[in-house]
Amino acid sequence: MYVAKVPNRGSPPAVLLRESYREAGKVKNRTLANLSSWPEARIDALSRVLKGQPPPAADLDGAFEITRSLPHGHVAAVLGTARQLGLDELIDPVPSRHRDLVVAMAVAQVIAPGSKLAIARGLRDQTAASSLGEVLGAGCCDEDDLYETMDWLAARQQAIEDALAARHLAGGTLVLYDVSSAAFEGRTCPLGAIGHPKDGVRGRLQIVYGLLTSKEGIPVAIEVFAGNTGESGTGAC
Repeated sequence: MYVAKVPNRGSPPAVLLRESYREAGKVKNRTLANLSSWPEARIDALSRVLKGQPPPAADLDGAFEITRSLPHGHVAAVLGTARQLGLDELIDPVPSRHRDLVVAMAVAQVIAPGSKLAIARGLRDQTAASSLGEVLGAGCCDEDDLYETMDWLAARQQAIEDALAARHLAGGTLVLYDVSSAAFEGRTCPLGAIGHPKDGVRGRLQIVYGLLTSKEGIPVAIEVFAGNTGESGTGAC
C-alpha cells in the first residue's frame, strides 16, 4: 500500500490510499480509500509508516509548561547511599517524622552544608533548593522542628552508639580515639569555655569533643566536653 497524490486541475490534489497487485502478469493499482479530508500531518505520518520509516518527531513546543524544576540527582545518590548503609534503621527501627528529619539533616550536610535555618529553608516547599524535602516529606518543617529533632536524637545517642559498636567492633579489637575542639559564636552554651584551641586561634569560646572509631576509621561514638577540658579529662589517657 502507498499514499498517492493525484492532481485535480484547479482544485487541491486528491490524496488516495492505494495498493498494487498483479493480474495476468500485469501490475495494476486500486484505490482503497480517499484521504483528501485528512490533515497533512496525518497523511505524512501514514505515508512514512507504509514506507517503513519512523513517524516524524513530535513537535512538543508549547505542549508542556515547566512551573518548577528541583535538582534531584545528588539527593538520590546521597540518600540512596545512606539507606544502603541502613542509616534510618540505625537512628530508630520505628519510622517517624523525627527519623525522617534526622536523615534529611544528614543528607543536607553532605549536599549543601549549612545551619539549621539554612537546611530548613532548603527543605521547605516554598524555598526548596532540591527535591530532598519532598522525597522525605519534610517540606513543611522549620528550624524549630529541626532543633526539636536534635533533642530527640540526643536522647537516642546511647542506643545508636551501642548499635554501631555491635556492627563495627568485635571483642578485644583495636579502637582509635582522638580529641579536637570547635569554636562557636554563641554565648549561652553551658559547655562553651576558653580553652586550648586545636586550630591555634585563641580567645574564643569553644567546645571539646572526643571521637571513637573502629580501626578502619568508622565513627562509633562521640562525646562533647566543656571547652576548657584537657585531653586527660576526656578519657583519652
